[in-house]
Amino acid sequence: MEEKNIEAAVETDTEKMEHLGQALEESYAYMGDGEYDTDTLLAWEKINSYKESGKILSVTVSGIVNKGVIALVEGVRGFIPVSRLDINHVEDTNDWLGRDIRVRVIEADMEKGKLVLSAREILREESAAARKAQREMAVSKIAVGSVIEGKVESLQPYGAFVDLGNNVSGLVHISQISTNHIKSPKEALEVGQTVRAKVIKNQGGRISLSIKDLLEEQRAQEEAEIKNNIPKVESIGTSLGDLLSGIKLK
Repeated sequence: MEEKNIEAAVETDTEKMEHLGQALEESYAYMGDGEYDTDTLLAWEKINSYKESGKILSVTVSGIVNKGVIALVEGVRGFIPVSRLDINHVEDTNDWLGRDIRVRVIEADMEKGKLVLSAREILREESAAARKAQREMAVSKIAVGSVIEGKVESLQPYGAFVDLGNNVSGLVHISQISTNHIKSPKEALEVGQTVRAKVIKNQGGRISLSIKDLLEEQRAQEEAEIKNNIPKVESIGTSLGDLLSGIKLK
Protein backbone atom coordinates (compact mmCIF):
# COMPACT_ATOMS: atom_id res chain seq x y z
CA MET A 1 0.00 0.00 0.00
CA GLU A 2 2.82 2.33 0.88
CA GLU A 3 4.59 1.54 -2.42
CA LYS A 4 1.47 2.50 -4.39
CA ASN A 5 1.30 5.82 -2.61
CA ILE A 6 4.94 6.48 -3.44
CA GLU A 7 4.37 5.63 -7.14
CA ALA A 8 1.31 7.89 -7.25
CA ALA A 9 3.30 10.73 -5.72
CA VAL A 10 6.10 10.24 -8.25
CA GLU A 11 3.60 10.29 -11.14
CA THR A 12 2.01 13.46 -9.78
CA ASP A 13 5.39 15.14 -9.45
CA THR A 14 6.30 14.07 -13.01
CA GLU A 15 3.06 15.52 -14.39
CA LYS A 16 3.70 18.75 -12.51
CA MET A 17 7.20 18.98 -13.99
CA GLU A 18 5.85 18.40 -17.50
CA HIS A 19 3.23 21.10 -17.04
CA LEU A 20 5.87 23.43 -15.66
CA GLY A 21 8.15 22.76 -18.64
CA GLN A 22 5.31 23.40 -21.06
CA ALA A 23 4.41 26.63 -19.30
CA LEU A 24 8.02 27.77 -19.45
CA GLU A 25 8.20 27.07 -23.19
CA GLU A 26 4.99 28.99 -23.77
CA SER A 27 6.33 31.89 -21.74
CA TYR A 28 9.36 32.20 -24.04
CA ALA A 29 7.08 33.66 -26.72
CA TYR A 30 6.36 36.53 -24.38
CA MET A 31 9.53 36.80 -22.33
CA GLY A 32 12.15 36.34 -25.05
CA ASP A 33 14.55 33.45 -25.57
CA GLY A 34 17.62 34.87 -23.93
CA GLU A 35 19.04 36.19 -27.19
CA TYR A 36 16.12 38.38 -28.30
CA ASP A 37 13.95 40.49 -26.03
CA THR A 38 10.18 40.30 -26.07
CA ASP A 39 9.63 43.41 -28.20
CA THR A 40 12.04 42.16 -30.85
CA LEU A 41 10.37 38.75 -31.05
CA LEU A 42 6.92 40.29 -31.32
CA ALA A 43 8.12 42.77 -33.95
CA TRP A 44 9.54 40.03 -36.15
CA GLU A 45 6.42 37.93 -35.63
CA LYS A 46 4.33 40.80 -37.04
CA ILE A 47 6.80 41.36 -39.85
CA ASN A 48 6.58 37.70 -40.89
CA SER A 49 2.78 37.93 -40.86
CA TYR A 50 3.01 41.00 -43.13
CA LYS A 51 5.19 39.04 -45.53
CA GLU A 52 2.86 36.04 -45.64
CA SER A 53 -0.26 38.15 -46.19
CA GLY A 54 1.37 40.58 -48.63
CA LYS A 55 0.02 43.48 -46.60
CA ILE A 56 0.75 46.98 -47.89
CA LEU A 57 2.57 49.04 -45.26
CA SER A 58 2.99 52.80 -45.07
CA VAL A 59 6.55 53.73 -44.07
CA THR A 60 8.74 56.82 -44.05
CA VAL A 61 12.19 56.88 -45.61
CA SER A 62 14.44 57.69 -42.66
CA GLY A 63 17.89 57.19 -44.12
CA ILE A 64 19.96 56.94 -47.28
CA VAL A 65 22.51 54.16 -47.71
CA ASN A 66 24.53 52.68 -50.53
CA LYS A 67 22.22 51.34 -53.26
CA GLY A 68 19.03 52.11 -51.39
CA VAL A 69 17.16 53.71 -48.52
CA ILE A 70 16.12 52.80 -44.98
CA ALA A 71 12.65 52.66 -43.40
CA LEU A 72 11.46 51.23 -40.09
CA VAL A 73 8.81 48.53 -39.78
CA GLU A 74 7.68 47.76 -36.22
CA GLY A 75 10.88 49.42 -35.07
CA VAL A 76 13.05 47.11 -37.22
CA ARG A 77 15.40 48.65 -39.75
CA GLY A 78 14.30 47.72 -43.26
CA PHE A 79 16.22 48.15 -46.49
CA ILE A 80 14.61 49.22 -49.77
CA PRO A 81 16.94 48.67 -52.77
CA VAL A 82 17.01 51.58 -55.20
CA SER A 83 15.70 49.24 -57.92
CA ARG A 84 12.56 48.64 -55.83
CA LEU A 85 11.74 52.24 -54.95
CA ASP A 86 9.82 52.96 -58.12
CA ILE A 87 8.83 51.45 -61.46
CA ASN A 88 10.97 54.11 -63.11
CA HIS A 89 14.73 54.50 -62.76
CA VAL A 90 15.72 56.47 -59.66
CA GLU A 91 18.64 58.81 -60.24
CA ASP A 92 19.11 60.31 -56.76
CA THR A 93 17.92 58.56 -53.58
CA ASN A 94 18.44 61.75 -51.57
CA ASP A 95 15.21 63.04 -53.07
CA TRP A 96 13.38 60.26 -51.23
CA LEU A 97 14.51 61.19 -47.71
CA GLY A 98 11.49 61.87 -45.50
CA ARG A 99 9.05 60.69 -48.13
CA ASP A 100 6.11 58.45 -47.17
CA ILE A 101 5.83 55.41 -49.38
CA ARG A 102 3.89 52.15 -49.46
CA VAL A 103 5.82 48.89 -49.38
CA ARG A 104 5.54 45.16 -48.95
CA VAL A 105 7.88 42.87 -47.01
CA ILE A 106 9.66 40.65 -49.53
CA GLU A 107 12.36 39.16 -47.27
CA ALA A 108 12.48 38.76 -43.49
CA ASP A 109 15.17 36.89 -41.52
CA MET A 110 15.40 37.66 -37.81
CA GLU A 111 18.55 35.61 -37.25
CA LYS A 112 20.41 37.50 -39.96
CA GLY A 113 18.69 40.77 -39.07
CA LYS A 114 17.65 41.07 -42.70
CA LEU A 115 14.49 42.93 -43.65
CA VAL A 116 13.96 43.88 -47.31
CA LEU A 117 11.04 45.97 -48.50
CA SER A 118 9.72 46.88 -51.95
CA ALA A 119 7.41 49.54 -53.38
CA ARG A 120 7.86 48.54 -57.03
CA GLU A 121 5.41 45.63 -57.09
CA ILE A 122 2.63 47.76 -55.62
CA LEU A 123 3.15 50.47 -58.22
CA ARG A 124 3.21 47.90 -61.03
CA GLU A 125 -0.04 46.36 -59.87
CA GLU A 126 -1.72 49.76 -59.65
CA SER A 127 -0.40 50.75 -63.06
CA ALA A 128 -1.71 47.51 -64.58
CA ALA A 129 -5.10 48.03 -62.92
CA ALA A 130 -5.28 51.60 -64.28
CA ARG A 131 -4.44 50.40 -67.80
CA LYS A 132 -7.08 47.68 -67.56
CA ALA A 133 -9.73 50.17 -66.42
CA GLN A 134 -8.76 52.56 -69.21
CA ARG A 135 -8.99 49.77 -71.78
CA GLU A 136 -12.39 48.62 -70.51
CA MET A 137 -13.68 52.18 -70.72
CA ALA A 138 -12.34 52.57 -74.26
CA VAL A 139 -13.84 49.24 -75.36
CA SER A 140 -17.24 50.15 -73.92
CA LYS A 141 -17.31 53.26 -76.13
CA ILE A 142 -16.73 51.32 -79.37
CA ALA A 143 -20.16 50.85 -80.93
CA VAL A 144 -21.04 48.09 -83.38
CA GLY A 145 -21.58 49.63 -86.82
CA SER A 146 -19.19 52.51 -86.23
CA VAL A 147 -16.22 53.16 -88.50
CA ILE A 148 -12.82 53.46 -86.82
CA GLU A 149 -9.23 53.98 -87.89
CA GLY A 150 -6.11 52.24 -86.65
CA LYS A 151 -2.71 50.83 -87.56
CA VAL A 152 -2.01 47.22 -88.43
CA GLU A 153 0.15 45.93 -85.57
CA SER A 154 0.54 42.30 -86.60
CA LEU A 155 -0.39 39.87 -89.37
CA GLN A 156 -1.41 36.30 -88.60
CA PRO A 157 -2.43 33.46 -90.93
CA TYR A 158 -6.05 33.93 -89.81
CA GLY A 159 -6.20 37.73 -89.98
CA ALA A 160 -4.76 41.07 -88.92
CA PHE A 161 -4.70 42.83 -85.55
CA VAL A 162 -5.31 46.57 -85.68
CA ASP A 163 -4.17 48.91 -82.90
CA LEU A 164 -7.09 51.18 -81.99
CA GLY A 165 -5.33 53.07 -79.17
CA ASN A 166 -5.80 52.91 -75.37
CA ASN A 167 -4.31 49.40 -75.37
CA VAL A 168 -7.24 48.15 -77.48
CA SER A 169 -6.82 45.95 -80.54
CA GLY A 170 -9.35 44.70 -83.04
CA LEU A 171 -9.16 41.62 -85.24
CA VAL A 172 -9.90 41.71 -88.95
CA HIS A 173 -10.48 38.09 -89.93
CA ILE A 174 -8.94 37.10 -93.25
CA SER A 175 -12.44 36.75 -94.71
CA GLN A 176 -13.11 40.39 -93.81
CA ILE A 177 -9.98 41.97 -95.27
CA SER A 178 -10.74 42.21 -98.97
CA THR A 179 -13.62 41.95 -101.41
CA ASN A 180 -11.42 39.56 -103.37
CA HIS A 181 -10.45 36.10 -102.19
CA ILE A 182 -6.99 36.12 -100.55
CA LYS A 183 -4.94 33.29 -99.12
CA SER A 184 -2.91 35.45 -96.73
CA PRO A 185 -3.45 38.85 -95.05
CA LYS A 186 -0.04 39.83 -96.44
CA GLU A 187 -1.60 39.99 -99.90
CA ALA A 188 -3.65 43.03 -98.90
CA LEU A 189 -2.08 44.55 -95.76
CA GLU A 190 1.28 45.31 -94.18
CA VAL A 191 2.36 46.07 -90.61
CA GLY A 192 2.22 49.78 -89.82
CA GLN A 193 -0.40 50.50 -92.47
CA THR A 194 -3.28 52.78 -91.44
CA VAL A 195 -6.68 51.26 -92.21
CA ARG A 196 -10.34 52.14 -91.80
CA ALA A 197 -12.71 49.40 -90.76
CA LYS A 198 -16.25 48.81 -89.60
CA VAL A 199 -16.95 47.38 -86.13
CA ILE A 200 -19.03 44.24 -86.65
CA LYS A 201 -18.78 42.79 -83.13
CA ASN A 202 -17.92 43.93 -79.59
CA GLN A 203 -18.33 41.13 -77.10
CA GLY A 204 -16.39 40.16 -73.99
CA GLY A 205 -13.82 42.85 -74.64
CA ARG A 206 -13.04 41.46 -78.10
CA ILE A 207 -13.45 43.72 -81.10
CA SER A 208 -14.13 42.25 -84.57
CA LEU A 209 -13.60 44.49 -87.58
CA SER A 210 -14.37 44.35 -91.28
CA ILE A 211 -12.54 46.22 -94.00
CA LYS A 212 -14.52 44.33 -96.64
CA ASP A 213 -17.89 45.59 -95.40
CA LEU A 214 -16.64 49.15 -95.60
CA LEU A 215 -15.29 48.63 -99.14
CA GLU A 216 -18.57 47.06 -100.27
CA GLU A 217 -20.59 49.91 -98.77
CA GLN A 218 -18.30 52.44 -100.41
CA ARG A 219 -18.61 50.69 -103.78
CA ALA A 220 -22.39 50.53 -103.50
CA GLN A 221 -22.51 54.24 -102.66
CA GLU A 222 -20.31 55.14 -105.65
CA GLU A 223 -22.47 53.05 -107.98
CA ALA A 224 -25.59 54.74 -106.67
CA GLU A 225 -24.08 58.18 -107.23
CA ILE A 226 -23.08 57.28 -110.78
CA LYS A 227 -26.57 55.94 -111.49
CA ASN A 228 -28.19 59.09 -110.12
CA ASN A 229 -26.02 61.32 -112.31
CA ILE A 230 -26.88 59.58 -115.61
CA PRO A 231 -29.42 61.71 -117.58
CA LYS A 232 -32.73 60.09 -118.36
CA VAL A 233 -33.38 58.90 -121.94
CA GLU A 234 -36.17 61.46 -122.40
CA SER A 235 -33.82 64.36 -121.64
CA ILE A 236 -31.28 63.32 -124.25
CA GLY A 237 -33.75 62.32 -126.96
CA THR A 238 -34.27 64.73 -129.87
CA SER A 239 -37.59 64.93 -131.69
CA LEU A 240 -38.06 65.91 -135.36
CA GLY A 241 -39.85 69.02 -134.18
CA ASP A 242 -36.85 70.05 -132.09
CA LEU A 243 -34.52 69.61 -135.06
CA LEU A 244 -36.76 71.52 -137.49
CA SER A 245 -37.38 74.36 -135.03
CA GLY A 246 -33.89 75.58 -135.51
CA ILE A 247 -34.02 75.57 -139.30
CA LYS A 248 -35.26 78.59 -141.20
CA LEU A 249 -36.77 77.85 -144.60
CA LYS A 250 -36.28 80.37 -147.41
